[in-house]
Amino acid sequence: MDTRSPAGKKKWMLLAISSSAAGFVVLVLMSAAFYLYWRKIHQKKLKPQCSAWMSLPSHLGISDSKVSICSYDSTAHSLSLGRILAFSEVREATKNFDKSLVLGVGGFGKVYRGVLENGTVVAVKRGNPRSQQGLIEFRTEIDMLSKLRHRHLVSLIGYCAELNEMILVYEYMAKGPLRKHLYGSNLSPLSWKQRLEICIGAAKGLHYLHTGAAESIIHRDVKTTKLLLDESLTAKVADFGLSKLGPTLDQTHVSTAVKGSFGYLDPDYYRRQQLTEKSDVYSFGVVLLEVLCARPPINPALPREQVNIAEWAMSWQKKGRLEKIIDPHLGGHVNLESLRKFGETAEKCLAEYGVDRPTMGDVLWNLEYVLQLQEASMQTVSSENSANYIPYMPEWLPQMSDQESDATSSAVFSELLDPRGR
Repeated sequence: MDTRSPAGKKKWMLLAISSSAAGFVVLVLMSAAFYLYWRKIHQKKLKPQCSAWMSLPSHLGISDSKVSICSYDSTAHSLSLGRILAFSEVREATKNFDKSLVLGVGGFGKVYRGVLENGTVVAVKRGNPRSQQGLIEFRTEIDMLSKLRHRHLVSLIGYCAELNEMILVYEYMAKGPLRKHLYGSNLSPLSWKQRLEICIGAAKGLHYLHTGAAESIIHRDVKTTKLLLDESLTAKVADFGLSKLGPTLDQTHVSTAVKGSFGYLDPDYYRRQQLTEKSDVYSFGVVLLEVLCARPPINPALPREQVNIAEWAMSWQKKGRLEKIIDPHLGGHVNLESLRKFGETAEKCLAEYGVDRPTMGDVLWNLEYVLQLQEASMQTVSSENSANYIPYMPEWLPQMSDQESDATSSAVFSELLDPRGR
């Protein structure tokens, strides 16, 4: 080819440009391949060791029984599931899981008091590999709490899922579960006003779950051990391992296997295996009676007619004599009108069928009215209206030790096989 001719020069330039473009494309492809290779190697180094105890027990009803938590971790940041904590950080916060820092033991594992490096006091729930609970509850807790922020819900600070561990880190609730302030401990009894304020706080948290989030959420395990108190006795709903998203606009219920705790389980849900927000309302009705009577929902040590608190209390409620069975410590401090409205509210919550129960919003309104009645009577109390107060009564109810109260309560996240609802 004669490069001196105009045609030759043009062909030579086209050839040079084509060669340069091809070389550039090859260089780009090589760079991209090298980057992808480097990224793959880098991710392998950062990827936490997969849990050896992620084989889920068959009783959970999961078809894909083996699930790797590592794939879940890889999307954690993009889903804003909370702060991921290194195991070394959690271990340091709990002084290597010092036994003296144990706050309690649940179905998932032990809960420790801890202090993070920035000075934040936290509650650290460490999964027990031998527990019947596992990845499903762990993921549900993170998924639910990462979407929720409310004054009356316990906040999730972060979690750890490395070195075969499942650890959840929450805000610390200094006063612990409501139950220990009602019975089974030597703590000073709560006043009627304090109990009402605690119930109102818990109702606000549940009402938010049902209506305030982007999607309705059903707690499914409401009980006094899941209602925690902070330093100022503000109540917060905790433990969302059994929670389920509620029915959508074109649904009336969620069909699901029955789970809950003995003594609190909605009988309508148990019979039909159809879950709605009203199942939480039923459980909360049992909590109201527990708060009023200061005894467990089920106590086999009592006479037969008193074993189930819902059946026993409602028999007195129908007679209009609920004051006969209240916590003796409340004697002389409860206004009768306040008590009557409280009893009516509990009775509506415990209706046999979910459709007949109020919403948590209605329950909240009623409890606030109960508190108003109590406060109004306290402001005008005198010898003239002392008859409107329930007199002091001797402590005829048997006192329970910690061991006894624990024995009559179901395990956390228990799956009921033979519940005896009302």
